[in-house]
Amino acid sequence: MNNRPLIRLLLLPLSALYAGIVLLRNKLYDWGVFSAVSFKIPVISVGNLSAGGTGKTPHIEYLVQHLRSGRRIATLSRGYKRQTKGFIIAGKHSNALQIGDEPMQLKTKFPDVTVAVGENRAAAIGQLLRQQPPPEAILLDDAFQHRKVNPLLSILLTDYHCLFTQDLPLPAGRLREPACGYRRADIIVVTKCPPQLTAQQQQAIKIQINPLPHQIVLFSHLSYGNPYLIANPARQTLLTRQTAVLLVCAIANTKPLLQYVQAHAGYTETLFFADHHYFTPANLQEVTKRFDNMQAEDKIILTTEKDAMRWLLLKTETQYHNLPIYCLPVNVVFFEPDAPLLAQKLEECLHNAP
Repeated sequence: MNNRPLIRLLLLPLSALYAGIVLLRNKLYDWGVFSAVSFKIPVISVGNLSAGGTGKTPHIEYLVQHLRSGRRIATLSRGYKRQTKGFIIAGKHSNALQIGDEPMQLKTKFPDVTVAVGENRAAAIGQLLRQQPPPEAILLDDAFQHRKVNPLLSILLTDYHCLFTQDLPLPAGRLREPACGYRRADIIVVTKCPPQLTAQQQQAIKIQINPLPHQIVLFSHLSYGNPYLIANPARQTLLTRQTAVLLVCAIANTKPLLQYVQAHAGYTETLFFADHHYFTPANLQEVTKRFDNMQAEDKIILTTEKDAMRWLLLKTETQYHNLPIYCLPVNVVFFEPDAPLLAQKLEECLHNAP
């Protein structure tokens, strides 16, 4: 029996209370009762209305790839679930415990980019600007609800499979604030779309979102690469119908990943943990037992790049080196003509900074 509709109904009064509090907070910022800070360099915010699962990290990577050409950029996040406090700039010896798994993933992929974490974004931006040389543009990661900073460009992500227009505020739904908050965005990106999404289907979604005159709605989908061994990224493999996969991950939304693996591998088992879960030696033993019990010659353990940042914390464990733990890289692809349109908006932002 599915009790979710009943539970959701019972939680509606709490959602209404929560939504009212968040709406009041936003109005106090809109009216100038609460102050926000603006900066003299391009600050680009990327975030979502929902509590995760929109594919934010690969979109941040897409933006880093575009923006870092010929300019100094920095990324800034709070470093969710890190075990440190305050402002930190990632270095060559940083790990996920110190800065969080997503910032660690960015630093691993883009070692020449300044990756920083700090709970107080306004203060952290000030500290970044005091670096020598300072960044010429800053990407704020997961900052749509962080009203203390006025971004020059605000990008809102929403999952194709659960548009913010079809969701409710917490706890009955997954929205961090009421859906009307979308009005603060300059660009709305519908993420994780089917690659075959038609222009007519895109138009239907645009009508549902009902963008304001200053807003544009773009569409993207995910593209997976070849799995590579965490301990040796140069060693890659292919997912084939002869491959048995133990999929182990701790992310907010496993559905697109699981669908991809099941479509390409011959056999799939899963072991899922809560989002951002730090794997323990006991987890490693559990994975080893599950993997050893799989009856296949061609078999691998597969995880995500974000999870890999936390798996690396167990690299001193003997069992870690005895297991073929691969991670599956993922990239964002924008539908045409959205990619050049996004590039145009980014360039306008960079050249229109105060």
